Amino acid sequence: MDFSYTPEQEAFRAELRAFLERQHAELFGRQGLASNSVSFLDVTDDADWERLMEYHRRLYNAGYLALHWPKEYGGAGADPVTLAIYQDEVLRLGLPMYGANQVAIDRIGPTIILMGTEEQRRRYLPKMLTGEEIWSQGYSEPNAGSDLASLRTSAVIDGDHFVVNGQKVWTSVAHRSDFQCLLVRTDFNAPKHRGISYLLVDMHSPGITIRPLVQITGERGFNEVFYDNVRVPRKNLVGELNQGWQVSIATLMYERISGGARHPVERDLERLIEVTRRVEFGGMPAHRHPYVREKLAQFSIEARALRLARYRALTAMGKKAPGPESSFGKLLATEINLRLALFADELLGPYNGLAPDSIGAVDGGRWSQKLIGARALTIAAGSSEIQHNIIGERILGLPKD
Repeated sequence: MDFSYTPEQEAFRAELRAFLERQHAELFGRQGLASNSVSFLDVTDDADWERLMEYHRRLYNAGYLALHWPKEYGGAGADPVTLAIYQDEVLRLGLPMYGANQVAIDRIGPTIILMGTEEQRRRYLPKMLTGEEIWSQGYSEPNAGSDLASLRTSAVIDGDHFVVNGQKVWTSVAHRSDFQCLLVRTDFNAPKHRGISYLLVDMHSPGITIRPLVQITGERGFNEVFYDNVRVPRKNLVGELNQGWQVSIATLMYERISGGARHPVERDLERLIEVTRRVEFGGMPAHRHPYVREKLAQFSIEARALRLARYRALTAMGKKAPGPESSFGKLLATEINLRLALFADELLGPYNGLAPDSIGAVDGGRWSQKLIGARALTIAAGSSEIQHNIIGERILGLPKD
């Protein structure tokens, strides 16, 4: 594989890098957001959210927001190399990949492009891009997480509407969203993977109640959402009635492609290497300790492998709708992210238990926050166990359990 770039591609990288560095400096500064991460999911502070929205608008106005979307729907129809350059530069600075509307730009929009009606594309895609309408994803339920097909939220047809009742949980950015893609059961007599439908729901509809879920990190990006006789127009059905599982899988595949590009593993590793130059381990400067050097070398190898998995997913996405290969990047990214956080905890010892604003906290308490948040990422968007099963069964051809 040839990893050299043409002069035109290098010019694009230089232009993009200058743009992103300017946005990072003007909007986020050295410390990022108040939540210690530049993430659309965990922005609790309203001022931080407005800065993220401004970043979204600037990405859109510069033509960078949805490079992977077809031109006819407001994207750039970019080739895989251009997309790889974009991802590399965004991850280098730890910025959000798609501004404030990540759920819409990386998964719901592409799903509507692939499986929605032309009316739905015209209605929803433009305002996803501008950020006028923020989206969330209504999938998980209290008793239907990894076993998503066991969902019980119902939708009954009443004339030209569906009437929705039930509950969703772990719904990222629901408290800021204007619309939601919602999985509902429309046939309780069908096998569990059938009888499911995929609706587009106005989150300002009567009967919707949103309650924040406070995480161990103190952030409030997750929510539980309750639906009490919520009326949804039948024209907001994506795909066929009772065939929503196929639509939902498309959304998940797009999400897992982005999952490999959502965590700035190489940037975090560089930052941890800098930390090893300032602390001791085993009675010597940490960066000189053989054990520390061995661990950092292994992380460097895995981070490079993750980048190559990202490139492979982008290449595949340019040829067809995403498939099970998207699980590789998601699995690698979240597992490396977790093990990096666990190693940082081992390296820093009791100092890693200090709160971010405590005297003696290393690197502003970043690594303690990362540690308590990293485990959840191996569960979100399909747990690591689910990704192993997908890879084993659908790619390697291994027998099912």
